[in-house]
Amino acid sequence: MAPGIPTALDRPHFIGIGGAGMSGIAKILAQRGAKVAGSDAKESGTAASLRALGATVHIGHAAGNLADDATSVVVSSAIRADNPELVRAAELDIPVVHRSDALASLMDGTRAIAVAGTHGKTTTTSMLAVALTEMGLDPSYAIGGDLAGPGTNALHGEGDIFVAEADESDRSFQKYDPQVAIVLNVELDHHANYASMDEIYESFETFAGKIVPGGTLVINADQAGAVELATRLRANELLNIVTYGDSAQADVRVHKITPRGLASEVTVLLNGKFLTFTVSVPGAHYAHNAVAALAAGVALGLPAHNLASALGKYTGVKRRLQLKGEESGVQVIDSYAHHPTEMTADLEAMRGAVPSDSRLLVVFQPHLFSRTQELGKEMGEALALADASVVLDIYPAREDPIPGITSALIVDAAKAADADVTAVPDAATIPDVIAGMSRPGDLVLTMGAGDVTDLGPEILARLAQK
Repeated sequence: MAPGIPTALDRPHFIGIGGAGMSGIAKILAQRGAKVAGSDAKESGTAASLRALGATVHIGHAAGNLADDATSVVVSSAIRADNPELVRAAELDIPVVHRSDALASLMDGTRAIAVAGTHGKTTTTSMLAVALTEMGLDPSYAIGGDLAGPGTNALHGEGDIFVAEADESDRSFQKYDPQVAIVLNVELDHHANYASMDEIYESFETFAGKIVPGGTLVINADQAGAVELATRLRANELLNIVTYGDSAQADVRVHKITPRGLASEVTVLLNGKFLTFTVSVPGAHYAHNAVAALAAGVALGLPAHNLASALGKYTGVKRRLQLKGEESGVQVIDSYAHHPTEMTADLEAMRGAVPSDSRLLVVFQPHLFSRTQELGKEMGEALALADASVVLDIYPAREDPIPGITSALIVDAAKAADADVTAVPDAATIPDVIAGMSRPGDLVLTMGAGDVTDLGPEILARLAQK
C-alpha cells in the first residue's frame, strides 16, 4: 500500500500548478485525497485535468487566490519572490515548500527509482512507468511530460514502486533517497545555476550519495561525464554501480540496435545472456534510454525478460518525437530537444526515418538566453544534420534578455557548418514558410522546449490548404 498524505500537504496551494513538475505532484496529492488548489498564468489542458481530479485552479496570480486555511504553498525555482501569492503566504505565516521537497515526501515509504541526466529523463522515466504498469505492479510516477497512452504525467498507484524524474537543473534532485538511481549523462547545462563541470560533478555526487545504502546507481558507460562520475563514486562501498551502453566493459552491453521504421529492435548482453526486445520509438538515443530502464528494473529485482517485453509497450511521450499528423504527404513531428546533444540525437533518429529521396525540415526555437549564450554554436552545428532549417527568436521562459544574445548566434554557426538555415523571427509566418518549402515525402520537425510545439497543428492546417 502506497503512503498517504503528508500533513503539510493536506491542503496545498501550488503557484504555477500547470507546470510539468508541479502538476504531477498536485495530481498525485489530489488522487490521494488532498484538497489541492493553485494558480497558473494561463488556461490549459493541464488545468482542466486537475479540476477533473477535484483541484481548484485559478488563472492568473493574485493574493486572493491563496486560501487562509492552506497548509502549505508549493513553489518551484521559477517562482519569483515578489509573486503576490508568495508574499501573501508570508503574511499568513503559511509554510513554503519547494516542489522537490513535496515530491520527496510523496516518495517516502516506497521503493523509489529516480532518473537524472541532462537529457533523456522524461523518456526513461516514462518507459519505466509504462513497463511497470504493463507488468501489473501499479506504480506511482511523476514525469516531466504526458505519456502518449494514458495522457498524463503523474499517477498515484497502489503498488510500492515510485518512479520519478529527478531534476538536476536547480540541485533539487539531491532531496531524494532512491533505492535505484539512473544517471543518463553528465554535461554542462543549466548555466544560471552551474558555473563549471566541477560544480556539476559535485551536484551529481551528492545525488548519488543519497541512494539508500546497498542501493544501485545505473549509469552510462559511453558518455564521458558519466564515466568520470562513476570513477569518482567507486570508493563508496555502500553503492552498487551498474553500467550500461555500447562499451565492451558495460555491465549491460548494447550488442545491436536494428532500425525498424519508427521503432528499433535492441539486443543486449545481460548477465551473460542475450536479450532482444522492441523499442517503439526511433533512434539509438531512445534505445539506450530503454536499456537504462531495463537495467534499473533488474536492479530493483524485476525479471529481465518480463521487463524487456513490457518496455515494448511504451509508445512515447508528448513532445518527444511525437507525431502530430500527416497532411499532403508531409509528416509533422514535435521534439522537445533544446540542448545540442538532444538535438543531434533527435535529428539523427529522424534522418534515419526519412526516405533517401525526401527531406528533413526543422523549425527550431532556442530556449533560454543563457543556454544560447553558452551553447549557441553547438546548436547551429547540430542543425547541419537537417536538409533545411528555420530558426525562431529565443524563447525566454524564466529569464530576462542578455545583451547581444540572439538567435543570430545559432544561425551564423549553422551557416558556418554549411547548413541551409534561415532566421524567421515571426512565428506567425512559419506555417506559410514551411508549406512553401515542403513537398510530399518530407518530414517536418518542430524542435525546442518553448511554444514552438503550438506550430505543429498550424503547419498541418496550412498544408491542407496548399
